[in-house]
Parts: sequence; C-alpha cells; structure tokens
Amino acid sequence: MNLQIKNNQKIVKIDKRKIRRVLKTVMNHLGCSDKYISVSFVNDDEIRVLNKHYLGKDSPTNVLSFSMRENDYGDINPNVLGDIVISAQTAKKDSLKGGLTVNQEIDFLLIHGLLHLLGFDHEKTTKDKANKMKQKEKELFYLLYPKTCI
Repeated sequence: MNLQIKNNQKIVKIDKRKIRRVLKTVMNHLGCSDKYISVSFVNDDEIRVLNKHYLGKDSPTNVLSFSMRENDYGDINPNVLGDIVISAQTAKKDSLKGGLTVNQEIDFLLIHGLLHLLGFDHEKTTKDKANKMKQKEKELFYLLYPKTCI
C-alpha cells in the first residue's frame, strides 16, 4: 500500500500510524492493498472551497473523493486510486451527532472515501447500487469495530 497522509488542520489530533493501519486493513479486505491513495485532513473552510470548486456546492462537507480512475485518462496509472479529503472539523461535529468517537467517524469517512475511489456511488446511481455501497460501508466498519452499531 502506498499512502500519503497530510494534516492541514489543528482541530482534531490525527494519528497517522492509526490511519495507515485502518487503511491497510480495509484495503487488504477489498483486494487493493497494492494501490496508491492520498488522504488530506482539512478544516471546514478548506473543504468548502473544494466542494464549491469541484461540485458547485457552497458549503462544507465531511469527505470528498477525487478518483484518478475516471474519465478519459483513468487508465494511465491503474495503481493510483486518487485522493480523499476529510474535514476533521465536520467529522468532529458529526461524531457527536452520530454517537461515535471522532476517530470512529474519521475511519468511517476513510471507508466512504475509499469506496468512492473504487467506483461505488450513492448519489448518481440506482437505489440498489446506493444500498450496496451502504452495506459495504457497514461491512468494513464492522471489520474495524465489530461491536459497534452504525
């Protein structure tokens, strides 16, 4: 697994070793442990700018994924999956609402972002495919946290 982690925020302490362990476990389970991804942790202001620029939504969000496997040039380097950007600030807020720890929320967002990089979708697809992504998220989350309900 090739992984680059960048922490550009100071709201949540990011344990890069734990992030590596989580992604290694999940990527091994998904059969993509030989792929390259980058993960960036930002605040709400930074992710809002990205969300507006790339998706036309002028608001912060919890996670954005930028796949390198889509469009005309997706086959240039099949080992590069893409980039995941997580707002640690939104993750912290969402963890309080969802009854998870902030680390569990971040791990869930890593799973969610990685699934997007692998082609899963829940927005511009059928209800069946959206449910498949949701089921895969649960499966992978339970792999990390067997006794936790989401």
